[in-house]
Amino acid sequence: MKKTSALFFLCLIWVVPILGWAGTAFPPGPSIDYTLSMPQPQTHFFEVEMRLSGIDAATNVKKNGYVDVKMPVWTPGSYLIREYAKNVEGFQATANGQPVRSEKIRKNTWRIYTNQEAISILYKVYAYELSVRTSFLDNSHGYLNGASIFLYVDPLRSIPHRVTINPYRDWKNIATGLKKVPNQANTFEASDYDILVDSPIEIGNHRTLSFTAANVPHTVAMYGETTYDEKKVAADMKKVCETATAVFGEHPCQDYTFLVHHTPTGGGGLEHLNSTTLQVRRDAYQKEGTYRNFLSLVAHEYFHLWNVKRLRPKALGPFDYENENYTTQLWVSEGITSFYQNYLLRKANFIEPDTYVKMVAREITDIENQPGIAVQSVAESSFDAWIKGYRPNENSVNSTISYYDKGSVLGSLLNLEILASTKGQKNLDDLMRFMYDEYFKKQKRGFTDNEFQQAAEKIAGRKLTDFFQKYVFSTAPIDYNYFFRPVGLELANMSGAKNDAYLGAITPTTRRADNRQIILAVRRDSPAWNDGLNVGDEILSINGSPVGNDLNAQIASFKPGDTIEVAVNRTGLRQTIKVKLSNNPLVNYQLLSVQNPTAEQKSLYAKWLYTVAK
Repeated sequence: MKKTSALFFLCLIWVVPILGWAGTAFPPGPSIDYTLSMPQPQTHFFEVEMRLSGIDAATNVKKNGYVDVKMPVWTPGSYLIREYAKNVEGFQATANGQPVRSEKIRKNTWRIYTNQEAISILYKVYAYELSVRTSFLDNSHGYLNGASIFLYVDPLRSIPHRVTINPYRDWKNIATGLKKVPNQANTFEASDYDILVDSPIEIGNHRTLSFTAANVPHTVAMYGETTYDEKKVAADMKKVCETATAVFGEHPCQDYTFLVHHTPTGGGGLEHLNSTTLQVRRDAYQKEGTYRNFLSLVAHEYFHLWNVKRLRPKALGPFDYENENYTTQLWVSEGITSFYQNYLLRKANFIEPDTYVKMVAREITDIENQPGIAVQSVAESSFDAWIKGYRPNENSVNSTISYYDKGSVLGSLLNLEILASTKGQKNLDDLMRFMYDEYFKKQKRGFTDNEFQQAAEKIAGRKLTDFFQKYVFSTAPIDYNYFFRPVGLELANMSGAKNDAYLGAITPTTRRADNRQIILAVRRDSPAWNDGLNVGDEILSINGSPVGNDLNAQIASFKPGDTIEVAVNRTGLRQTIKVKLSNNPLVNYQLLSVQNPTAEQKSLYAKWLYTVAK
């Protein structure tokens, strides 16, 4: 993310002081132009020409005798070093039409030896990973995430960048949030490098939907085989977009683009300044549940239009594309956005009140069943996204908590705290709107941890020290009923009276083709943990009986306190391990109505869930 003031180039005030709208060439001064080609898409290589001119004032190339070009190592919104340079091949450079020497001096940096200002660079990028964070090319379409394709020159990041796309053969459509250059075929421009890499591009023969929401034109590029009702999908997306816009009171863009990829398994989304990429299952529109999941993903990534892409933690901008950008506030950026992905659907009446209440209880159940909630705070989870969140291993369930999941729960609780403290006059919407107005619009910068807490206290009208110290920056158990009683609910563990045997070994939830039961994780302090079952063990039998397809069902035939003999294949050797089963500690929470709720509780419940008080 870049400095807030520069964001206005794309979405608030589109001003191009160095390029006329007639599509004329840049006047004297530095310029960067790319040509993107894909002549053999079946090989999965994008071919790129990067042309630099007039660069001496910024780079001192005449004096130094060289200029460095770089490839980002990560992309904003996905907090993992991805080493995009590993896919670059065939790097060549010329100056004034003549070949010049170049060499790679770092993992992502090439040095071009010349004292000329007119430099052309040719390279190829292998693109065969279809995710929202990477790039992909085959004979059906091309998709690119700019950070994985476009080289940059550090001193020239703030100048305009222009891209001309040469689509493969009969590919007719290009979808992107970049602005098209008038009177120049398939040519697009960005006010700076940050905008360029924050604008993914879809190229092919995708179908296109369009609608207007909050007086802003929206385009939806639909790639992949699927079946859907165009009018319904467009109308429902419009409703989600307008519900999100109402939280902040304004829409910051002149246009917005959805790039939707339909795949066998889906894959989530990634937000951008005036666009997003979504990957959803091909059957996303066929059932109520999968369609609601699609709308929830739309709501999540669209809410990022404000929360993250404009309202942001101070650490997330301007971006360092070569190193990790650390923040303890991803629980706000991603977690609170995760809260809104369903809360917006409730506001828009896509989710019934009772269903929403069950979803909140399910979220609480999920985080409370993860041992890592007692080990890692949500602030630490945010900071360690680079090394833990995006690199989970077999012990992650014991040592980490998701800033998405716990952040969403904390968003729910903060919403309830503000609602109760103001007697229903304000909620989390007021906090998010205040933060957006104060830090993005007025101060034009990111916010700190203290500033977010102070703003929450201002909106709630009371100190929230305990909330932040206990639940954000430490691992203290959450007093859920403190937050839910004002709306007439209490959290109940429906598993509390059960007497189920428990092993604590996690095996695949889907049946393997070979029917083998391989331990994927072992829960901390469980019988499996205490008595020595290991990740990677293949469970062969229990008390001499072969293991069926459902390990949990087999364990359920025993009682807590029973000792069982578990035969395993460990690194090719058969071993038998005695394990003493315990009572199942996993919770199953539901939110139940309190007896005889007061009129105030009924009123707050109605305001919380946007219903009519009964």
